[in-house]
Amino acid sequence: MAVILMTAPSSGQGAATDGASHVRSGYAPVNGLKMYYEIHGAVRGNDPPLVLLHGGGSTIDTSFGKVLPTLARTRQVIAFEQQGHGRTADIVDRPFTFEQSADDTADLLRHLNIARADFLGYSNGGHIVLQMAISHPDLVRKLIVESAMFQRDGSDPGFWKSFEHAKQDEMPLELQKAYLGVAPHPEDLPTFFTKSVKRMLHFKGWTPEAIRSINAPTLVMIGDHDIVLPEHAVRMFRLLPNAQLAILPGTDHMTIVNRSDWLIPMIETFLDSPMPKQKRLETR
Repeated sequence: MAVILMTAPSSGQGAATDGASHVRSGYAPVNGLKMYYEIHGAVRGNDPPLVLLHGGGSTIDTSFGKVLPTLARTRQVIAFEQQGHGRTADIVDRPFTFEQSADDTADLLRHLNIARADFLGYSNGGHIVLQMAISHPDLVRKLIVESAMFQRDGSDPGFWKSFEHAKQDEMPLELQKAYLGVAPHPEDLPTFFTKSVKRMLHFKGWTPEAIRSINAPTLVMIGDHDIVLPEHAVRMFRLLPNAQLAILPGTDHMTIVNRSDWLIPMIETFLDSPMPKQKRLETR
């Protein structure tokens, strides 16, 4: 089996503004990183921005290139590249973990003076989204978990076995080219691959109780031929207190990011729908 790697104004130096497309980019100091980020579009009323978290081994463009421009027409979208990914240089002696990535995400938003946001995470970005909701619930309004699982039984045993003897040439060519095209140190690709594989080898997931604790409205999305089993997506959907479920037909883990004609209407409808009314606590 082939390995698939789960995939406000800035004060950062080097910030750039593209007035025609309303895109600002820069680097933010976050937990020892110089984290690359982009802000697309403008704030719309009281709506919070949408934060995009790309997959493992990916960049902003490989995970969201098909949907980001359209989503930014009606809302502000913040996208960034995680530790060691894309334009964000690695910290050599710091492993890739979902807990650290969630903390980095939270600190980037605080750097940008974002008090609350919606989140869309693809693959490993979906795992980071789940960790955000557990570790930093104050920053979260709504969640979209795309092609991600909460426990190891969310995929078949062969998927996990493939990481035990993973080789760099099994990394999807599109992801290799994207890394080499923008990384500040492209010669670090072997180390980047190894750290990405180790994160999956050590994947522990979250307990059902932790998933039940997520109060934010959540849209769970997978393909019907995804690495995430449909039965597992249904289980996650049932555990979450306020969830919706979408299973895209004829779609696998790598092609789901290209299904913009299906993804965009579902994402926009979900984000634009009213927040559920908070249940009143009864006192005796």
